[in-house]
Amino acid sequence: MTPSIDELIRRIHELEEELEVEYRQKREQFDFIIKEKRIRFAEEVARQQRRLKTGLLRYLLDARLLNILTAPIIYLGFLPFVLLDFFFTTYQWICFPIYQISKVKRSDYLIFDRADLPYLNVIEKFNCFYCSYGNGLAGYFREIAARTEQYWCPIKHARRIRAAHGRYPRFFEFGDAESYVKGLERLRDELSKNGGK
Repeated sequence: MTPSIDELIRRIHELEEELEVEYRQKREQFDFIIKEKRIRFAEEVARQQRRLKTGLLRYLLDARLLNILTAPIIYLGFLPFVLLDFFFTTYQWICFPIYQISKVKRSDYLIFDRADLPYLNVIEKFNCFYCSYGNGLAGYFREIAARTEQYWCPIKHARRIRAAHGRYPRFFEFGDAESYVKGLERLRDELSKNGGK
């Protein structure tokens, strides 16, 4: 990697840290704490939020007909999600120790805290669960695939790809055979150190 790429990556990490500070400050205005993986709002905040909850009957009566009719199609995705979850988890548990790649921690990606929001009804909470599962799995799968790619084929594409994973900037330039041959083991070693980060 050239120094300019390293510098850009460093700046991106600094911006991510700044963003986390901003998120933390934003969360503080809603007066909640996280205790044993559960969210607890201050009683007054929770009371105000419960007043804003849409009742189940009102929610269904106000729903667009097309939303109701297409909901079963959305929920059909649950079966492939579960099968993919099983596959990727099994894959990394079998293969990663062989390749000496640190395992991806599933709980870092699958977060189900929206059920603690007092202003959501049971359908909204289920929808939030479903979206959290689908998007959390996508992040989990992506990290497993990214670590696998770093091990087997850490070469950038000739064309720019949209939304490359976080490991991609470390990969070797397309056509740079010398760097690939000299640096492949170094990139593989990174996967077993520091939790694969």
